[in-house]
Amino acid sequence: MNIISLYKRILRIRKIEIKISQEYSKGNMRCPVHLSIGQEAPAVGICGNLNIDDQILSSHRSHAHYLAKGGNLKKMISEIYGKKSGTARGKGGSMHLSDLKAGIIASIPIVGSTLPIATGVAWSNKLKKKNSIVVIFFGDGATEEGVFQESLDFASLHNLKILFVCENNFYSVYSPLEYRQNKKRNLINFTKSLGLDAYKIDGNDVSKIYTSSKKIIHNVRKKNRPAFIYLNTYRWLEHCGPNYDDELRYRPNNEIRHWRKKCPLKKISEIIKKKKLLNEKNKKHIENIIDKEIENAFHYAEISEFPKKTELNKDIYAK
Repeated sequence: MNIISLYKRILRIRKIEIKISQEYSKGNMRCPVHLSIGQEAPAVGICGNLNIDDQILSSHRSHAHYLAKGGNLKKMISEIYGKKSGTARGKGGSMHLSDLKAGIIASIPIVGSTLPIATGVAWSNKLKKKNSIVVIFFGDGATEEGVFQESLDFASLHNLKILFVCENNFYSVYSPLEYRQNKKRNLINFTKSLGLDAYKIDGNDVSKIYTSSKKIIHNVRKKNRPAFIYLNTYRWLEHCGPNYDDELRYRPNNEIRHWRKKCPLKKISEIIKKKKLLNEKNKKHIENIIDKEIENAFHYAEISEFPKKTELNKDIYAK
């Protein structure tokens, strides 16, 4: 995948998330949304190296992962609108996205819950002698759960083809990392102690993520050895919702400015500009194509039907 393709994918996700944030206030999306603005690079860089048969799992902030792996946009928007044409027939909402045809097993909002599920999927793949690898995306808060250590230990013990990806955005809702984790805590050393290969990559540099994860994913697939990637990144909007919440001041203004300067879309745009890979006409053409796709997806969701009352208890695991 070249620089232009990475740029297109980040731009597409950014525009989709912005559109959701703009439309949310109209009241037609009744589920909570955790938007990926500012955190698009890990999903794009890593999923750019996956095959269609590879599988991913995600958490509550799942839009970028779903879209980067090739999830159906119309079904995603429909799900957020609660429509029958959604990924979970309108019953799951933003935090329960899946698209089995694209290898997207599930996104689940309970912190850390997908870690053992993803490990189980990788274990199943091994028993079935599949060459697919599993990628599990989770936040820094999930590493504080007991299943984090247990899942990594099991994957290492059984040589599973699984890549654990931690996106550290430094906050658990309003609580910064320093309130939750000891300063001496080192996840790279910890995961290595369990027998995994572990790497730290700039979470806002999609080009570096793509290049580095390509080799890491190759090793996971060929050597039957699980790996761990740790990426520092930053969400721009509130933890849950379509708005900025800078006025709450739980994040220092200088910190916010610092990370917005490190915007992943801005970074890759600067590379393209420096290398003269796209002129303004080409960029506008790309934007127009993406904008049209997004408008079509929202229109599709708006005109789609809601599930009927007779279907409310179908295809669910609990009542």
